[in-house]
Amino acid sequence: MAETFGPGRNAPALVMTCPFCTVPRERLVFEGELAFVIRDGHPVSPGHMLVIPRRHVASFFETTTEEQASMLRLLNLARIEIAQQFKPAGYNVGINDGAVAGQTVAHLHIHLIPRYPGDRDDPRGGVRWVLPEKAAYWQRD
Repeated sequence: MAETFGPGRNAPALVMTCPFCTVPRERLVFEGELAFVIRDGHPVSPGHMLVIPRRHVASFFETTTEEQASMLRLLNLARIEIAQQFKPAGYNVGINDGAVAGQTVAHLHIHLIPRYPGDRDDPRGGVRWVLPEKAAYWQRD
């Protein structure tokens, strides 16, 4: 079995079922003391990565300032890696915080999604498209 890391052997069983608490080390792209980066298992574009705190925490708003700083440092390292390898024209950075916001894994993760010319007919509005009826504000009367 591959070596994994996460909250440790004494963690509650519920936490141990979390896919981000048991990531195999070979999946790591970057890591720090408080967070790590992996390639998304279901990427929406080439180079899509996830920045994840080591501590099992569901919400960005439950993280410490140190965890936030670590995640942002790793987010930038991931961006540099994606830029060198895939040369995207832009990025979307997003967090689904809470079930009503689309969060399906209850362990915080930040999506870094590279964007490429033509990957969407009209990319204006970016993350605003989570609520399509309100996204195209420039087309309203």
